[in-house]
Amino acid sequence: MEQPKNMGLKQRIKNGEVVFGTFLSLGYPVTAEIVGTAPWDWVMLDLEHGMGSEKDVLGQLQALANTNIEVIVRVEGSNRQRIHKVLDMGANGIMCPHIDTREEADLATRALRYAPDGLRGVAKLVRATNYGSDFEVYHANQAKNLISIVQVETAKAVKNIDAIAKNSDIDVLFIGPTDLSMSLGIFGQLDHPIYLEAERKIIAAARENQKAVGFLMMDTEDYQKYYDRGVRFFASGTDAFFLKKSNWETANRLLELKNTSNR
Repeated sequence: MEQPKNMGLKQRIKNGEVVFGTFLSLGYPVTAEIVGTAPWDWVMLDLEHGMGSEKDVLGQLQALANTNIEVIVRVEGSNRQRIHKVLDMGANGIMCPHIDTREEADLATRALRYAPDGLRGVAKLVRATNYGSDFEVYHANQAKNLISIVQVETAKAVKNIDAIAKNSDIDVLFIGPTDLSMSLGIFGQLDHPIYLEAERKIIAAARENQKAVGFLMMDTEDYQKYYDRGVRFFASGTDAFFLKKSNWETANRLLELKNTSNR
């Protein structure tokens, strides 16, 4: 097996480059493989809200193995055993949702590292290390290869953002706009002054501590707006969204043509 392809993405993030990705929420290897034919920089296997479970991660990783796309897994929480499991399968990075304090951020990032720097359990005969053949290389390069993303999506997290951002092992502070706006009491109002001030604080803390800012765009036409604000780690869409959108557009177009031809 080839070594994980995350040699480039983490460095690109640190260099401040723009990178694009999408979420995979259906948990199906064929869907992952189809999405992998597009020029994404990364995909996110979603175990928090997606329909797939931990047992579905391996098939999706294998389906994406021959692409240039790097695979990050959004785990359900910062439980280190869950993080270990998907890293051992060969995930290139982890996203932890609902990180509200520096202590939670520290636990999450330490779960990506072996001792003495972290809490990750050691298993050599796993897919990430080519079933033991490349363990020494994997171990030596873990800190510079594995991508660590924490989601900032509550009022409490915004209050603690300066402390969270000082964690040197975090690569991306990812804004969760839907949850954040709900936590702030202004659900869905992403142009509300309260939301915009929270977003500004997150971006300022990220900039001061050399972190990338991540954001899930609902509309790709918003790219320039969020780029100008400082976002460089862009997410857009999900496999379920792509299927639904194309499904409805095609069916509606055929109905339109049918109705026109019957006049």
